[in-house]
Amino acid sequence: MMPGGMNPKKMKQMMNKLGMSMEPIEGVTRVTIEARDGTYIFDEAEVVGMTMQGVTTYQLTGTPRLEPAKILDSAPVEVEISEDDVKLVAMQANVSEEAARVALKETNGDIAEAIMKIGWQ
Repeated sequence: MMPGGMNPKKMKQMMNKLGMSMEPIEGVTRVTIEARDGTYIFDEAEVVGMTMQGVTTYQLTGTPRLEPAKILDSAPVEVEISEDDVKLVAMQANVSEEAARVALKETNGDIAEAIMKIGWQ
C-alpha cells in the first residue's frame, strides 16, 4: 500500500486517466544547480520525470551540498590609453599631456569625461 492507504495499481490507473506518466531517470550520478549564492550539488540523487498534458517536470530527491559562489577579483582593469587620445585631451583642455594622461586614467579612457574633469579643476 502507498501512503494514505491508496492502492498502487489504482493510483497508476488514475494517473493514466489524467494523461500523467512518471518515469525514473536511471543512472543519475550527480545533479548540479547553479544559483547566485553558489552551486548546489546532489550526489546520488534520484530524479523522476513527470509528464502531464505534454509538459514534463522533474522531481529531484537527495541531499544537496552547497559550494559557495566564488568572489571574483575586483582589481581595477588597466585601460590602455593611446597617445592620440592624450594629445586630443591635452589640446582640447589646454593642459599638458601628463595632465591629460592622468585625467584619462581616472575616467577609464573616456575622452569627453576627461576633458570635463580637467575643466572643473
